[in-house]
This record gives sequence, structure tokens and C-alpha cells, in this order.
Amino acid sequence: MIAKSIKGKNPHEIQKALNDSISSDFNPTLALVFCGVTQDRETICEMLDKENISIFGSTAAGEFVDGELGWETITVMLMEMDRTHFQIVYEETGDRTDRDAAISIGNKGLEHFNKPAFIICASKTASDGDMIIKGLKDSCGSDVRVFGGMSGMQVGVWGNSYVFTKGLEIDYGIMALVIDEEKYELHGFASCGWKPVGTVKTITKSEGCWVHTIDDEPALDIFIKYMGIDDHEITDRENDPLPDIGSNFPMELQRDNGSFVMRTAMRGNWETRSFMCAGSVPEESKIRFTLPADFDVIQDVILECEEVKNTSINEADALIVFSCFARFIAFGPLLSKEIQGMKDIWDAPTAGFFTFGEFGRAKGADQEFHNITCSWVALKEK
Repeated sequence: MIAKSIKGKNPHEIQKALNDSISSDFNPTLALVFCGVTQDRETICEMLDKENISIFGSTAAGEFVDGELGWETITVMLMEMDRTHFQIVYEETGDRTDRDAAISIGNKGLEHFNKPAFIICASKTASDGDMIIKGLKDSCGSDVRVFGGMSGMQVGVWGNSYVFTKGLEIDYGIMALVIDEEKYELHGFASCGWKPVGTVKTITKSEGCWVHTIDDEPALDIFIKYMGIDDHEITDRENDPLPDIGSNFPMELQRDNGSFVMRTAMRGNWETRSFMCAGSVPEESKIRFTLPADFDVIQDVILECEEVKNTSINEADALIVFSCFARFIAFGPLLSKEIQGMKDIWDAPTAGFFTFGEFGRAKGADQEFHNITCSWVALKEK
């Protein structure tokens, strides 16, 4: 497989980059498009469709090619793949559960391939990523490979995010690139790097993504107390300060099998003293808070890339990265070192975007929905 990553500030720049990329030696059949929510997605799809290129798209909280970050820009990964080896499928969730929509996605994958792997993006911040993973496992089995992230939107503005393809965009649903694992290798990890600290606490009351009490005390009070913040110091509650705080101090949510996933506080309800995470938090779950981020967090992601390269797949045709926007809040422009470091390890075209939640399998763990994590996948034609 041949792949090339291109970028632009607007559709005109993408058109020029596309024209410069296509040649007698490179005739792309697939484009992964990640762009700001204000971009003209219809025009982008039209120009790609004119070249007979299939489109898998998602809006983003920020985009990147290699180590270069962009905001409200357009990133495209062009791939020349045999059209019989991939399919783009989608489901609008509507009145169904996220789990039911994901089951339909999985069944569609099985209609095309004996062993499908999925790169997925899901729109709507209220979507339950855990249920999407459960639905794909229901239909395809616990060993199914899933990578991807929740679509994003303009930073600081709560509104709609979208997944899209030719002639269609969805503000509440799932878009999936289904790849035949009998023809392609897909290897990757969901890597976090944050370190837990302190005693284990119990979620004593929760509902979906909302945490109401921890150890029978108001959850927001426990959270703020752990951060060492005086509640009276938070004067601007109209502009919720919790996303910035939560991005530096995520929670480690422990699973019964000994593994864990991260959960980040996204919004606070200052009247009920509860907070919402970017992922479900079941009652009776055990949690630990974490230390503030340091450079070791970035280094851990790079080291796991090296481990996969040394043990599973020694080269890749393309690298797709889904990195939580909370990581950028924590690290700022320094995060470009993480993305560039991953690109340097694989020496392959690299593209991705900043997400509002990530899908992937952490080292030694099950397939999960994550927060404040970098989920990445290296692809290689067999």
C-alpha cells in the first residue's frame, strides 16, 4: 500500500496538494479526512469524489500531519488500497442505543470480511464510547481490533461534531472504515502515561458519564479538594474551569481484571456538586487520582511505539493517530514532540486529530474506550 499525508488551511490548498500528489505511480482510492468543524466539508468531499476516492471523515478539535499541529485546518491521509479490501460503513444512532448502533456496524463489517478490523469515529459528545466498544464485541467477538476516536469541535464551544462521507454527514452516529485483516496488518496501542497516586476511592453514585458521589461525598468537592483548590477561588463558573483542571488530573478507573482506563472530568455542575466525564463511570468502580503530567507521559507513548515495531510489525505503510485534546491542554505545543517521535519511529506518512475520547487496546488490557489517551494504529499490506 502507498500512502501520502497532505494538509491545507482551506479546500483550495487541499485541491492543490491533491493534484500534486496524484501521479502515474500513485492513484489513491481512499482518503481519511480530519478537519475543523467550520471547514467546507461538502466541497472537500466533492473534490475527492471527482477523483473516485472513497471518504472517511471526522471533524476535529485540532489536526496534525507528522509533528505539525493545526487548528480549524484540514488533514488528509491518502491511501492507494485495493477497493475490495476495505469498506466504509455508517450508522445514525437516532433513538437506538449506542450499543445497538455499534452492533449494526459490526454486522456490516462481517458481511464484507471474515476478519474485519475497524477504524471508527463517533459523533456527539454524549455518545457512550464504552457501549460502542461493547456493541462491536457483541457482533465481532472480544478479539476484534478497533482504533479511533470521538469526533471533535471548535475548542471552547459546545456544539455539534460530525462524521461524514460523500453526500452524508452525521451529528449522532458512527462512521467506520472496515479493513480486511486477512489482507492488512493493523497493530497499535492506546497509550496514556499518567501515574496514579493516593488511596483507592469508590464511586458511590453515578449515572452514565455523570459522577455524583465519591466515598458518599459530593464528587465535585472530592475532586476540587484533591487538586488543592479552594472552592471560593473559582470565581468564573460561567466558563467552566473543570476541563482545564481535569486534563491535568484525570482519574484512573480500575477494571475487575486488573486493567484500567482513564476518565477526564469534562464539565461540572456547581449546584449538584457533580461532574461529567468523557466516558461512563459505573457505580462501585474503584478509582485513583493521578499526578500532574510530566514529559515521561510523552516518552511512554513513544516507547510503546518502539516496542510494537520491535515485536509485532517492523515497518508500516501508514500511521493514524487519535490523541485526546486533553493531552494538548496538559502539554501545549510540546505534544508535537510525541507525534513527531511516533512518526520518526515508523518513518511512514502520519496523520490524525485531537479527539474527545479514544478507542483502542492498552498494553495487557482489553479493548476499551479511553480518555486523555493516544490511540494509534500502524497499517501494513501483507
